[in-house]
Amino acid sequence: MILGSLAAVATLVTEARASTPAARRLLVGIVGPPGAGKSTIAAALVELLPAVALLPMDGFHLPQAELRRLGRRERMGAPDTFDVDGFVATLADVRNSGLSVPAPGFDRGIEEPVPGAIVISQELSTVVVDGNYLLLWETAAAHLDLAFFVDVDHDTRIGRLVERHEKFGKSPEQARAWALGPDEANAEVITATATRADHVIRL
Repeated sequence: MILGSLAAVATLVTEARASTPAARRLLVGIVGPPGAGKSTIAAALVELLPAVALLPMDGFHLPQAELRRLGRRERMGAPDTFDVDGFVATLADVRNSGLSVPAPGFDRGIEEPVPGAIVISQELSTVVVDGNYLLLWETAAAHLDLAFFVDVDHDTRIGRLVERHEKFGKSPEQARAWALGPDEANAEVITATATRADHVIRL
């Protein structure tokens, strides 16, 4: 199903929560390529619905020092530049434990994960998970009850990326090179997973 409004997304999440056992949390995935607007949509959904937490995948970026050690710094954002095992373990804890669960945040200014910056409180019954590769990693996808893929036209997405990279310190040339280089390579991988989503969002 293609959804054209945040209200339609919220309705599906509410219905899914109602049919989910009270003993565990509902996990909702918001997936899309870089610049698609998934983080904005995820945050808006959290504001719109009651008892909902936000868990961004960005906190599971490998630290800069580790990326350099592995020779992956220039591909930051690619699937192998994340702590996948840590991410999946956190998803499992969030979904099944019923307790408060800590998770890392991410500081875009320094491009570093921040351990323990997020706490999924015990009383929150739904968690919106925002990330690029939720449907690529089968071990992560297995923990999602509902998945939405955010679709947006190419030029809009590239424009957003260039603006974002400039905001965080890249020159216009560097920003465009990164958007059309590493970001675009990752976007192709992510877009190939769109058919695994339950619904597509086009706002």
